[in-house]
Amino acid sequence: MSAQDSAVRHQAIVPDKLSTGEYPLIDNDPHFKRVMRYTRPSDWAVGAAVGAMSPGLMLYWERVAPSMAGKGAFAPVLRLTGAIGLTGCFLVAYQRSCMRFYGARENRREVEMDMREMVDKVKKGEPLYGTTEMTEYMQGVAHRNSRFAATFAHVLAWPNFVNHPYHGVDTAKYYRQAELELEQERTAREGR
Repeated sequence: MSAQDSAVRHQAIVPDKLSTGEYPLIDNDPHFKRVMRYTRPSDWAVGAAVGAMSPGLMLYWERVAPSMAGKGAFAPVLRLTGAIGLTGCFLVAYQRSCMRFYGARENRREVEMDMREMVDKVKKGEPLYGTTEMTEYMQGVAHRNSRFAATFAHVLAWPNFVNHPYHGVDTAKYYRQAELELEQERTAREGR
């Protein structure tokens, strides 16, 4: 037995990252636009609460221990903390929405929206995840770089802006549902 055969035999096979959450996986690399469309009002409310903390704390600290920096010196600081708060608001809302796609949070509404959106695309003959001019290799690179990226969004925001076919779900369910609905529509027309 050669060293090469031994190396091949002991090579670890690492499966693709699979969702093991309590809720169903919708998409392990959702497109940015799709995440924003599916974001719930409660996500924005939590994001607004988190985003209001930075300017709120600055106002509180200025009241408790005034900076005495002079007239007009506090306004730029408050604007900066407001911008930081808006960024935090967006990131929290985005991350909470992504967690529903990953199956890490309750996602019944999103599962239904996903099924409806994809079945409608199948019925119209459109590609499920959009079209792109990127090569298949570059689509794979984009997918590998942004898959499950929202779990680390509090450190580095890396949303998916690329249309690609790699989403970690079996798309046959959309085609089966579309066939079922088309058959029901056909029998309803014939039954008249």
